[in-house]
Amino acid sequence: MSGVFSWLVRRGLPLIPKPIVGRVAMRYVAGAKLEDALRTVGELAGEGAVATLDVLGEEVTAADEAAANTDAYVRVLAAIAERGLAANVSVKPTSLGLKIDEQLAHANIERIVVAAASHDSFVRIDMEDISTTDATLRIHRDLALRHGHVGVVLQAYLRRTLDDIGDLPPDSSVRLCKGIYIEPPEHAYRAYETVRANYLYALEKLFAAGHRVAVATHDEHLVCGALALIDRLGVPADRREFQMLLGVTAPLRRTLLAAGHRLRVYVPFGRDWYPYSIRRLRENPEVARHVVRAIFGGT
Repeated sequence: MSGVFSWLVRRGLPLIPKPIVGRVAMRYVAGAKLEDALRTVGELAGEGAVATLDVLGEEVTAADEAAANTDAYVRVLAAIAERGLAANVSVKPTSLGLKIDEQLAHANIERIVVAAASHDSFVRIDMEDISTTDATLRIHRDLALRHGHVGVVLQAYLRRTLDDIGDLPPDSSVRLCKGIYIEPPEHAYRAYETVRANYLYALEKLFAAGHRVAVATHDEHLVCGALALIDRLGVPADRREFQMLLGVTAPLRRTLLAAGHRLRVYVPFGRDWYPYSIRRLRENPEVARHVVRAIFGGT
């Protein structure tokens, strides 16, 4: 299938009936309900993987919706603890009110962090587009210093990331990813190999500073580079883990698990599965093949 045809299918995804998108996209989403996510966490545990749960939704514009999302995360943490699952949660600040008011988002995230601490669990604050970066880092710094049980995400394609590493609180927990938002060139590197190089530079800087690092990538080149850094720097097993998205590069996930590395799978769920799935499908180079097969009844 040509690259042009794949591009056309990706652009046409919003026009494809929702049930057909669902048939393909649910490989990336545990389901619409908490029970679906908990079942997926159990399945991943059977492989030896741990998980982080994300209640789908972002860019909320009403305080009551942000409060409802906060309540949902508190319930997720209680359910994880009740079942004794090896999982924590990831939260998007804009789903908790950041685009409404920073203090509102701060209070909502703090409530989730306090709930996590009561269960001896953990909250990862996801990083979104560049307009949220400063506020997200401010919220993380305050909660990390006052409560613990919280980490943040840095994006290797941002030009500022190496400086942001230097400003982190001591002993921070950081997920390092490439970054997926479309940003202007003054904020983000665009070239593929440049982003890769900056990823490994940032990863080495995080390890050298003694932070706890989640290596979040499906890029085998970066995985190998990370393994080389871990070996060269002697990074202890309790200071690092690998992270991957649900439904992506399962063979690489199994390879890392078989080698004894800790690996966490990002497990999204919730009623907002459709916009998330469309975004994941657009990013996946195999999207055209999967969608066409779904349309014509393939498996």
